[in-house]
Amino acid sequence: MAGRIVVGVDGSEPSLKALRWAAGQAALTGDELQAVVGWEYPASWAAAPGMPPEFNPELLAEQFLEESLTKALAPDVAAGVTRTVVAGNPAQALVDQARGASLLVVGDRGHAGFKAAVLGSVSTRVTQHAPCPVVVVRGE
Repeated sequence: MAGRIVVGVDGSEPSLKALRWAAGQAALTGDELQAVVGWEYPASWAAAPGMPPEFNPELLAEQFLEESLTKALAPDVAAGVTRTVVAGNPAQALVDQARGASLLVVGDRGHAGFKAAVLGSVSTRVTQHAPCPVVVVRGE
């Protein structure tokens, strides 16, 4: 019985590597592949003067996800990927989307120590809170 592999995409090279790894794993297991991008307004944008009225961050996130799939995967593989754009904290979006999944895959940006404490780490958060096994694809 096929399951579902959820992969977090943020456009970074580690996330594209995670996307390629997840697609390879899905091909081996027969699982569906779901690519997820979570986005949220930075606090400073909420009242930014001069923001054009046609500015649509969700549409930009959808375009961003499409570009990432095109860059990382062959067209026939990308065509079979379920695309999910979630307004909200990226780590929480991945944890929520991973409910019922057989696997959650994320890339590791490599932040450690103080930088990780200040910036936060999606990979750290999802490994602590995911409802399914997690694979963190590391860089070089």
